[in-house]
Amino acid sequence: MFVKIAFPISSFQLFTYSIPENLSNDILIGIRVEAILNGRKSQGIIVEILDKPEFKGIVKPINNILDSNPLLTEKLWKVLKWISQYYLTPIGQVFKAAIPTKFSLDYNPPQSWSIKISKKYDFKDILYLKKKAPVQYLLLNELLNQHGFLSREHLTLFAKNPLNICKELEKKKYIKIVKHDLKNNLTNLVFEPIKRNIVFNDEQKIAIKKIISSIKIEKFKTFLLHGVTGSGKTEIYIESIKQVLNQDKNAIILLPEISLTPQIAGRFQSVFGDSVALWHSKLSKQQRAWTWKQIYLNKYKVVIGARSAIFTPLKNIGLIVVDEEQESTYRQESPSPRYHARDVAIIRAKIEGSSIILSSATPSLETYHNALNKKFEYLSLTKRYGKAKYPVVSIVNIAKEENGNFTPNLLISNFLINKIKDKLLKKEQVLILQNRRGFSPTIKCLDCGEVSMCPFCKVSLTFHSYEKKMLCHQCNHSEKINYDNCSSCKSKRLLHIGAGTQRVESILNDEFPNTIIKRLDHDIVNKGSEITAILQDFLKNKIQILIGTQMIAKGLDFPNVTLVGIINADLGMSIPDFRAGEKVFQLLYQASGRAGRGKKPGEVVIQTYDEKNEVIQFAAKFKLKEYYNYCLKEREELNYPPFSWLVKIEFMGPSIDSLMAFAQQARKKISPAFEGLEILGPAPCFLEKIRNNYRVQIIFKSIKLKDPNGKKIHQYINENFYNISSNHNNKSSKVIIHFDPISMI
Repeated sequence: MFVKIAFPISSFQLFTYSIPENLSNDILIGIRVEAILNGRKSQGIIVEILDKPEFKGIVKPINNILDSNPLLTEKLWKVLKWISQYYLTPIGQVFKAAIPTKFSLDYNPPQSWSIKISKKYDFKDILYLKKKAPVQYLLLNELLNQHGFLSREHLTLFAKNPLNICKELEKKKYIKIVKHDLKNNLTNLVFEPIKRNIVFNDEQKIAIKKIISSIKIEKFKTFLLHGVTGSGKTEIYIESIKQVLNQDKNAIILLPEISLTPQIAGRFQSVFGDSVALWHSKLSKQQRAWTWKQIYLNKYKVVIGARSAIFTPLKNIGLIVVDEEQESTYRQESPSPRYHARDVAIIRAKIEGSSIILSSATPSLETYHNALNKKFEYLSLTKRYGKAKYPVVSIVNIAKEENGNFTPNLLISNFLINKIKDKLLKKEQVLILQNRRGFSPTIKCLDCGEVSMCPFCKVSLTFHSYEKKMLCHQCNHSEKINYDNCSSCKSKRLLHIGAGTQRVESILNDEFPNTIIKRLDHDIVNKGSEITAILQDFLKNKIQILIGTQMIAKGLDFPNVTLVGIINADLGMSIPDFRAGEKVFQLLYQASGRAGRGKKPGEVVIQTYDEKNEVIQFAAKFKLKEYYNYCLKEREELNYPPFSWLVKIEFMGPSIDSLMAFAQQARKKISPAFEGLEILGPAPCFLEKIRNNYRVQIIFKSIKLKDPNGKKIHQYINENFYNISSNHNNKSSKVIIHFDPISMI
């Protein structure tokens, strides 16, 4: 017997191995094996079983079988094959992305122990222990006071090594030692469960009825649940999943980042309890292995997690939900496979024969367009839940302020300061959004014009005052700040240009010294538990002003927040990317939606240098459909998605000259463009140099009127760029293929 094995390497080549006779009965497609590849032991997956080898050379045997059963269901295996074909990625790399690192079905979680009373005993027993074994007496007495149960952690208060003492008590049959698995303790990653009595409005009832009807007939269907901020979309997910569980089926809920949305996770756990599994990047390798194994063994009914949760081996799926489906974090940029979890979720739902809900207050233009064209069923929620009203929005030209004087370096307007004062007096809370972390984005010398730049990336370093260093937000390179003079000309005239969340925090601390102010961005919180703790304190009114980047702009519900201040609405508007305006609109719309979600009315202050900008005007008036129609006309004129298929071929290398020559050579050798295909480049990327590598790109746009299902562009890219580095004999440069890229920078 022989097999073809895929390894998690960049090559599409499959390798043929023989199967030792003693292992032949255990061979199945989809199981992992260990074999020698290039002189090293490597793990691979069996993708085909052969009677005779197709390879004519010496065929080596495999070393070992790592799994007794395939790790993936047949349907999930089909999903991985689709990813390999669609994103032009070797199946071995796709499989690696789907299975936790160092995973084993034989893994068992660490154990802990506790004690409980095992028999009734009288007062004489207690007195005997008090005289002969005082520590045993203390433990037993504490056990009685704690209603017959004590954890190991509690017992360490009485003795350094309580297990030996407890073993003695167990011999005397006073207690029983109980061992149990240490399950994932994720209580610090979710909000305290809040049970609610929900009364659905008419729009919610219609949406629920349509979704449940689809779940009942067990056929694939895609819904766009387009609900304004605060319209109760989460409650619709929960009601729909109740129906899924009634049919003895399971559900997957995808969130942009589980650690940033603890409220939703807490809400699900309050309804579905221990049947909910959390899957995200904050889990340790051991926790991921244990959780994956429990999902594989059907111990969970609902899986909530970030993008990789779409690969969990949940069986019998009745519903998939993609919350905030427009979010860029659903796209994996590195390493391969470079997939979009939303699109993979649609394919998995199709293969599973289940319903899928794409949900957002600001859906992506592609999803919105698919709903307009009846490809997805459109469900609309136009009203906020309960009696909550939309906030009143004010636009402030930060360059002029109220008195008309030109003040280009003003960061927080007097108008916003006065609004904050008013809310604090009323014991209400304030959210401040500055979509840039750090203290000052740039330090410039006024004499020589020198700007502090990253030596590995062609971008300026950002000044971080708390850490007292300059930091590159692309590669994380850091340098100590020189406060005295310019590193180039030694001038002492240094100018801090721009501002980040640290600068905003500093100004507000000076303005409101007796107010509890916290900052939430990637610089201040590295763990999900820290993020959850800050958000939980904000929910409990222990924090009065919360400052943050876009992580606080969506997915959060704080009833006492009555003011949202957006420091610089223009950030991101000038980036040379066709989605720049859409992303800014979505951010402003979502951030504004955090205000006035409870009984108290809300206000929003948008600060800008261009109050007439159409993006800001549409967002301030919550005119989503009008803005989306405006955008769609622009996209159609320029042949950008959703009216075309987009592919970006990215070339990376240490020398810009040789890299450009390589890209131009590749451009010359490709086939002539088919009808409806537009080719742009090669040209340097907007971020030309990252991590000491230059970047050049070629863009391909295939008009959907000529290529409705994208088969032409996929075939074209496959023919011209399959294994391109080997074909062009270029070892110093790397080629990355991005199908459906979300960014052009």
